[in-house]
Amino acid sequence: MNYQRLLHQSIIASVLAGKEIMEVYDTNFDVEYKDDNSPLTLADKKASDKIIGELKQFDIPVLSEEGVHDSFEIRKTWSKLWIVDPLDGTKEFVKRNGEFTVNIALVEENIPTLGVIFSPIFKDIYFAATDLGAFKIDRKEFSVLVDSIQDQTLEQLLKVAQKLPIVSNRENYVVVSSRSHMSTETYKHIEALKLIHKHVEIVTTGSSIKMCWVAEGIADEYPRYGPTMEWDTAAGQAILQEANACLIDMETKLPMKYNREQLLNNCFIAKGMFLS
Repeated sequence: MNYQRLLHQSIIASVLAGKEIMEVYDTNFDVEYKDDNSPLTLADKKASDKIIGELKQFDIPVLSEEGVHDSFEIRKTWSKLWIVDPLDGTKEFVKRNGEFTVNIALVEENIPTLGVIFSPIFKDIYFAATDLGAFKIDRKEFSVLVDSIQDQTLEQLLKVAQKLPIVSNRENYVVVSSRSHMSTETYKHIEALKLIHKHVEIVTTGSSIKMCWVAEGIADEYPRYGPTMEWDTAAGQAILQEANACLIDMETKLPMKYNREQLLNNCFIAKGMFLS
């Protein structure tokens, strides 16, 4: 498996999808609502189409939140697949607070082996692949590369990237939680942490950037008790795994598996593996 080529094209696809998203973001877009009452916009659809188009050269099937979902009878025969959330954090997109991302993951034999998470507004990008490691290019460095992303080689991108985790000398124990989905269970979890750690700080944000913050080392954990889908977590888990961190299914007590019959995730916790 040529992870470098796959990762490079995934980075390009995420940025091009981000451009599609921003074209809609700057308009008076309409909002539809799915059966589960989650919002859907033209940006979700255009970003999904762009990503699928950019990845089709690899002849690997794609499971996208906004695409056609093949039956499990078909999916279970796939040894590898792309799992894509073209616009993670549509609620934040509708609120126009910038806290949304493009998520692309490669899953092999139920395990994420490659992940890209890109913030179209803030221009931060996180990416990882098996045997390559996990990396971040911050907005200062990446914003000048976005318009020429198709001309940038992976080697050029890695030269301006920081390897994760980035060591922090924080004294506080930082818990990152969802801006739009804080639950009673999450509140109880945080209260229990206060009995263990002297200083517990809570930081909220939208989208899968929460997993990136754990991988980066600016947060210690991200507990999620509310509903999420496979495309919400696959890319983040790939990045966490390559940054000496993990995403654990609270029911199985094991790393989350993917391409399941039921695409709805169990509750999970993202956490640095070196933490208790």
